[in-house]
Amino acid sequence: MKKKILAALLCVAMSATMLTGCGGGNNSGSSSDAGNDATAGNDATAGDDANTGDAADDGAADDGNAAADDGGAASDEGGSSEGGNSLTVWCWDPAFNIYAMEEAGKVYQADHPDFNLDVIETPWDDIQTKLTTAATSGSYDTLPDIFLMQDNAFQKNVISYPDAFVDLSDSGIDFSQFAEAKTAYSVVDGKNYGVPFDNGAVVAAYRTDVLKEAGFSIDDFTDITWDEYIEKGKTVLEKTGKPLLSCQAGESDVIMMMMQSCGASLFDDAGNPAMVDNAALKTVMETYKALVEAGVLIEVNDWDQYVATLTNETVAGTINGCWIMASIQSAEDQSGKWGITNMPSLAGVDNATNYSNNGGSSWCITSNCKNPELAKDFLASTFAGSVPFYETILPASAAIATYLPAGDSDVYNEPADFYGGDAVFAKIVDFAGKTPSNNTGVYYYEARNMIATAMQNVMGGASIDDEIKAAQEQVEFQMQ
Repeated sequence: MKKKILAALLCVAMSATMLTGCGGGNNSGSSSDAGNDATAGNDATAGDDANTGDAADDGAADDGNAAADDGGAASDEGGSSEGGNSLTVWCWDPAFNIYAMEEAGKVYQADHPDFNLDVIETPWDDIQTKLTTAATSGSYDTLPDIFLMQDNAFQKNVISYPDAFVDLSDSGIDFSQFAEAKTAYSVVDGKNYGVPFDNGAVVAAYRTDVLKEAGFSIDDFTDITWDEYIEKGKTVLEKTGKPLLSCQAGESDVIMMMMQSCGASLFDDAGNPAMVDNAALKTVMETYKALVEAGVLIEVNDWDQYVATLTNETVAGTINGCWIMASIQSAEDQSGKWGITNMPSLAGVDNATNYSNNGGSSWCITSNCKNPELAKDFLASTFAGSVPFYETILPASAAIATYLPAGDSDVYNEPADFYGGDAVFAKIVDFAGKTPSNNTGVYYYEARNMIATAMQNVMGGASIDDEIKAAQEQVEFQMQ
């Protein structure tokens, strides 16, 4: 596939998250997904309040993740390396981000034998908390040399804590080699503070053997509506005993993926909360409620339990950012039993599509780094400069590159045995190009957290309209 085609597809996929992102730095100290979470973590937008007191709230997912795209045990270790040829990195998810960073270390060590990389597993929520604590105390010596940040939170954190980050504009990294919309997540006042990493295009992944047992194929779940999904899910549950879907209780990832799939937002074009009388939002919440009540969707308590539902065969599928494929593939005994297609669309909702985004993340260098030139060169030589590196991590982790030269690689069009021989990576790039734009607003995390709480209250018997009204009032209060 040609680079210019991949660039166009990725820009379209992430334009949703950048409606406020491109000019966010000029918005009264507020910033613009992508994430995460956009994106990522990877939802896929970059909109949050820039007040320092709110930054700790940025721990929801989008890449990833929920901590969209991910989890892992917190580490008490902290602080950068002592300089020299060593770097310390914080990131999450052993099957995805940690794996990619460790492979990057091997690539760099090939030309720098004395280089040492210490990767410390740290969940996104903990990274955000540690950053906020360091900034509040005015001492950044607890931070590592490099850490991974959800795109949704990037601009907010840089604006809130400008002394915590290294400007990468003159690092030698060619940022034009990344999709422009993705790069913009980590740009503040025209300066680059992040090296883009993963994409967050949404996939619907299914156990094809379970679908077959219920009389279905992957084609039966392609280009369908959520209403059809529920009805087919009831059949799968009846015939196999397996729900189609699982998610973390109290998280809003599924809701936000549904919202973006039709280009809908929790905010108006001026950035004001627009939840009340929002027909798409009400339909989404009604759909979520119907999924749970039908037994097609089961809620679990945390990220580890969510991943376990996939790997221990509790459920017959999942819908999430494409980074979830790394966790799915950790169950090697299930190779050949999974298939990938697009997500359901919302019936009766304007501009409904079968495509969305969730999560996305980028690497940053902290001001505590003792050897920033080494850190810059390391990132420039790997995540921002090595097609073979991306070819290495793609099959094992499904890390869809936002580094455009990697798009020329034939690896993207190779069949994936784990997914029944389907060329799933090319399929995901196609999904990314069809994802609609939506306006997430500056207070993205605050709003999605309020909607997550509202949804749980609805599941407890509360009125959808009353809960939406209460959520909007709380966001309006925080904005004041």
